[in-house]
This record gives sequence, structure tokens and C-alpha cells, in this order.
Amino acid sequence: MNQPLPSPFDSGLDVPVRTGDAPAASVRMQIDCRLAYQLEGDCEFVFLIHVALDRGQSLVEETLHIEPPLPYRSYTDEHSGNRFMRLSAGAGALTVSYHAVVDRVIDAVDPHGQEVAVRDMPDEVLRFVLPTRYCESDLLGQVAQQMFGALPGGYSRVRAICDWVHDNVSYRIGSTNATTTARDVFLQRTGVCRDYAHLAVTFCRALNIPARLVSAYAHFDEPPPDFHAIFEAYLGGRWVLFDPSGMAPVHEVARLATGRDAKDVAFATIFGPARMVSISPELAVLGPHAGRVGHVRQADALPG
Repeated sequence: MNQPLPSPFDSGLDVPVRTGDAPAASVRMQIDCRLAYQLEGDCEFVFLIHVALDRGQSLVEETLHIEPPLPYRSYTDEHSGNRFMRLSAGAGALTVSYHAVVDRVIDAVDPHGQEVAVRDMPDEVLRFVLPTRYCESDLLGQVAQQMFGALPGGYSRVRAICDWVHDNVSYRIGSTNATTTARDVFLQRTGVCRDYAHLAVTFCRALNIPARLVSAYAHFDEPPPDFHAIFEAYLGGRWVLFDPSGMAPVHEVARLATGRDAKDVAFATIFGPARMVSISPELAVLGPHAGRVGHVRQADALPG
């Protein structure tokens, strides 16, 4: 059950956020995201644009600006840790601007990380080995076994899955849509980053390797700025990041949300007649930095 939690945004004040010291093996990144909509009537929005807060990613500063100023409510899902923001808006223009600076730990890669037997999987991990709407591991199970079943298990097998997806799926904007599944991508061999991640997740699950989708901010030279999708596989008792699209180094992405597939991590869920005018989620790598105490500052948004 989702429970509303107190949010620094709701106070309208500068609230210190204790981030602690950034480890030496870390990278600092700045996020600037702007979403613009034209509304033809009353709409309800559920946004998922706030960076994740976990042991591998600490917040330095964060601001939110809504135009026109509107009340909103923010909450954190107790199971996923995803940070949601809800608001209601009437007809007219709506712009949401989000800024953050984060320190991200650079995880050491263990090339010997082993797969975990189903009987030994933690209860909270087990659901990530099951088929879902966009990741039909039951339908692609035989294919996955034929292609990857004979390979040595562990990190090297997941790496082989990523390499196959990267080499055999062509990146093509507009080739897929909101209903495209991993099976569709396997058959048509085209897609965008979320399709690459869905297919890799599906192959992993078909081999009883828990895998989950991760949405993120990332920097790419091409195509134009957009939200990024990568995935994690559960190896050696921990979650390990992979990017089968190869579009951004995994240590230079700012984690947004985690879920079973894209329906769990959509950056905006809209109820009502809204049309997106522009989208610009940008990330800049600032380099390694020592941690400090940051401040969350509200900018021109009324408390919810």
C-alpha cells in the first residue's frame, strides 16, 4: 500500500537533506528536466521524475517549479522506493521543471557474480523472475534456452544477453509504441532503449535470473534528450546494472525508478485530455566530488 510521507517540498521552506560524504568512487551529476503540456480540460497527473534515494545515490540539492503554481502531493512507494508527485490541473498550459544534483556511487563489477537458485531467492526478489505485460518470459522461454541456456551461468551469461540484444536490435525512434512488448521487439528487431531493456529482462527471466527495469536520467549525444531505460539482474545476492542499448555508461546515469516493466516506471501517468508539447530531461556529469549537506528548495509551487 502506498503511504504519503512528509516531503521537504510540502513545507515551502529550505530544508537540509543529510547526504553524508560522497565516497571516493562516485560521480556527481546535475539533472534539469522540463515537461510542457497543453490541457484541453481538467487532468490528473502522477509524475515520476524525482531521483531515487538509495544507498548508491545521494541527493545534494533538488528544486521543483510548477507553472502555473498549483498544489500537489508527493509520496514514496514503500515497496519500490519510487518517489511520486500528484497534481490536478485545469485547461491551459502546464509546465513542470525539476532540478537536482546527485552523487552516485560507482559500483565495482564482479565478473564472477553467480546466479541465485530459485529456492534461495529472497521473497522480495522472486516476483522479478515472473512474466509481466511487457516481458513475456513464458512466451520466449524456449528461445532463451536455445540461445543462452548452454552458456555458463552468472554475469557472463547476462553480458551475453546484452551483447546479443545490442547487436541484433536496431535503434529506431518511432518503430515501437506504448503497447510494444519484448516479443514484438524480438520479432521486428527494432526499438528504443526501453525495448532493448524489456527484451534483455525477458531473456533473463526465462532463464530464472531475476531482472527488473530501471528508468533513469542519462546524457546522450544523439538522439535528443529523453528518459533512459536500463535494467538490473540479480547476481551474487545483489542487483547489478546493465545497459543493452550501450547508449550511456551505467555509472553515469541518475536512477529514477525501479519496476517489473515500463508500466511501473512511467515518468507521467495522465488522466484527462493532455497533449505533450515538449520534453527535455537533461543530465550533465559534473565529475567526482566530496559529499556535503544539500538543501531542498521549493520554487514557486504551493504546498499540497
